[in-house]
Amino acid sequence: MGAFPQTMYFVGLNEPVGQEASLTGLTVEGTLPPEVRGSFYRAVPDPAWPPKFENDHTLSGDGMVSRLSFNADGTADFAIRFVETARYLAEKAAGHAKFGKYRNPFTDDADVQGVDRTVANTTPVWHAGRLLMAKEDGRPYRVDPKTLETLGSYDFGGALKSETMTAHVRIDPATKELFFYGYEADGLASTKVSYCVVGPDGALKSEQWFDAPYCAMMHDFTISENYALFPIYPTTADLERLKAGGEHWHHEQELDSWLGVMPRYGDVAEIRWFKGPKGVHSYHMMNAWEDEAGLLHFDACLNSTNAFAFIREPSGIHLQPWEVQGALTRWTVDPKADGGAVQETVIGPPGDFPVIPAARQGRPYTHGWMLTMNPELQGPPLPGGPVGAMFNLLLRLDMRGGPPQALALPPMAGFNEPVHVPAADPAHEGWLVTIVDQQVGDNAFVHQAWVLDAGNIAAGPVAKVTIPLRLRPQVHGWWVPQAELDAA
Repeated sequence: MGAFPQTMYFVGLNEPVGQEASLTGLTVEGTLPPEVRGSFYRAVPDPAWPPKFENDHTLSGDGMVSRLSFNADGTADFAIRFVETARYLAEKAAGHAKFGKYRNPFTDDADVQGVDRTVANTTPVWHAGRLLMAKEDGRPYRVDPKTLETLGSYDFGGALKSETMTAHVRIDPATKELFFYGYEADGLASTKVSYCVVGPDGALKSEQWFDAPYCAMMHDFTISENYALFPIYPTTADLERLKAGGEHWHHEQELDSWLGVMPRYGDVAEIRWFKGPKGVHSYHMMNAWEDEAGLLHFDACLNSTNAFAFIREPSGIHLQPWEVQGALTRWTVDPKADGGAVQETVIGPPGDFPVIPAARQGRPYTHGWMLTMNPELQGPPLPGGPVGAMFNLLLRLDMRGGPPQALALPPMAGFNEPVHVPAADPAHEGWLVTIVDQQVGDNAFVHQAWVLDAGNIAAGPVAKVTIPLRLRPQVHGWWVPQAELDAA
């Protein structure tokens, strides 16, 4: 293919950019809080070459890592670079795409068979002084947090046996341990899942493997103070379908969902499986926590089916985006039971990209934030992102039942996932940093970083930075305080 397809995944805000850049001394409008001193890293899929197949999509794009740094002098710097994965370098050498369909190596050119095909485009992960760019179809790539230079594929010093590591990790706020998993751990369409614990020094302490009920897209998971929780939703892979050149994922609407629960320092043989509703799917979880009675609560942005059209449609599920039903949903189980069914409670609106303070990870929490669509918007949402429309309403949710706060954007503007920055005063809820995209003309966009008072988001940004480059939407981001960067 000589040009990018003119589908929603490659036009408008989703138009490929492929530009590496470094900008210094950007002006900060407003008052930058003293705690917002450090770097906001983002994972941005951006295909360097047109794809081999017309039906390719956003999540196949080469990984780019961007860094927005807030400086001591009140200015900001911005940089963005490709993650130089083995796949990126192979295609750079050829000058065109050589890897085929999303997560299907049977559609690749013969001379790149066996080359690591991850694009490391989903989440920047910071732990133990290392910055890793992760995508769940392979191992992460380590990146220099200051120069953004790619340092190579990372396997925890040869200790990691799994072929994959999730893009969603959980860090315990007390122990500073990192918990992660990898599904399809020993190959395509496998039911094998690795469960790993990394010490605060960055050394892999344990890796255990278990079988999921079926091979499922396990995009995110959670921990509580005493348990690890593995949600299984019926977006499934099939090896014969892949060998025939088909899609990696199909969604099976009549298949049960499951929640696996085990003691987080226990043996995988202790996993208990709790049955959830048929056909549902969630990409992101807000938190998991235990109450005083010992019950385990698991809060996720749950939908009636898979949110991505490029998965639904090959599965024979033809719905408009607004026909997908969803809500922030709580599953409650007794972790000491042998299994059974989850108890389901709706606790919030539809939406995604939930955020909580890192200090409340795995603990009871009083508030959180998420993105959703404004039902009162008088005009079109901004087309973009993997689902085709950007979220235009930021919510602060009171988990004790109080009224929510909201910050709405005008038509043709959208939020990217925010990150939370803690405040020095424990009575203050801290700050949110997010990139806001707005279309201002025919294929013309303004991109700004907004700093928001997390406890008073309705007041709007306390500081803004305009980034004078064309940017693609991010997937996920991570905040790293300046003190941690200096120590690293």
